[in-house]
Amino acid sequence: MNTPQDCSDMADIRAEIDRIDAGLVRLLAERAAYIDRAAVIKAVAGLPARITPRVEQVVANVRDHAQAHGLSPDLVEMLWRRLIDWSIAREETRLGPDSDRKDIR
Repeated sequence: MNTPQDCSDMADIRAEIDRIDAGLVRLLAERAAYIDRAAVIKAVAGLPARITPRVEQVVANVRDHAQAHGLSPDLVEMLWRRLIDWSIAREETRLGPDSDRKDIR
C-alpha cells in the first residue's frame, strides 16, 4: 500500500485505486449480508423494508462522515440514497410488499 504522495506514476495510482475498489466491493458485499439478515428479522417482526426514520439517520451519519473526511456531504448523500434504495429493493424481494407490514415511518 502506497500513500498518494508515494505514487510516482500512473501505474502506481491505478494499482492503489484498484486495491481500494476491491476493498469497497468487499465492504458492499458485507453490507448486503446484513441487509439480507435484516430482511429475515423484519419478516418475523412484520416490519416494512423502508423505515424512513432509519433511512434519514443513515444519511445524516454518512454526511457527518463525509464532512469529517473532507468529502462533499451532498455527493456522499446522493451515493448513499442510491445504496439505500438498492438495499430496500433487495429486502422487498424477500419480504413481499410493504403493504403487508406495519407502517412505522
